[in-house]
Amino acid sequence: MAGQATVLEDGSLISRLDKKLLKLERFLALLSGIAVFGLMALAVVSVSGRNALNAPLPGYVDWIEQAMPLIAFLGISFVQRDGGHIRMDIVISRLHGRSLWLFETISVVLILLLMLALVWGSWSHFERSFDFSAPFWSRDSSIDIGIPLWPAKLLAPIAFSVLCLRLILQIWGYGKALVLGLEHPVAVPLIQDTAAQAAAEAEQFERRS
Repeated sequence: MAGQATVLEDGSLISRLDKKLLKLERFLALLSGIAVFGLMALAVVSVSGRNALNAPLPGYVDWIEQAMPLIAFLGISFVQRDGGHIRMDIVISRLHGRSLWLFETISVVLILLLMLALVWGSWSHFERSFDFSAPFWSRDSSIDIGIPLWPAKLLAPIAFSVLCLRLILQIWGYGKALVLGLEHPVAVPLIQDTAAQAAAEAEQFERRS
């Protein structure tokens, strides 16, 4: 599972790049949240129309399909930055120092290789859908109301490319910690133990009260 993590910052180049990339990641995560809210609004309109007027929203399923990449992909880099994805914390918690940074570096390198393959594959999928000479620049469309599918297909390689940038930064951070033997590297998620998590939650509670 994923535990609570903290990302340290300083004035180094990697930290500055981390903060700049974080702005983009937060923007994409915001778009993802707006898409979730939009689907909720569409559901209200569709159900209300069906019950009150016997006329549900046309193409409701088509709009859901278009919004799925927004919800599923745009926030993954933001979550990766904070170490929120599924992790083997039981194993990682037993590692310390260079052995931990080596494990993290290898893990992130493997993830990066997978994501590069997904960028290539998803971009090829988008290219098969996009055509400047076709109506609405699209070779395919949704079944019900004919929404062009290429905008949704383009979101996947964009989101995966941002994630690749995040992974490169984390490889840099973990690799630097591995070589220099750093205890608290910057720009990478540092998983907190139970005591640290409890202290952080107590501090947040005190600030709110």
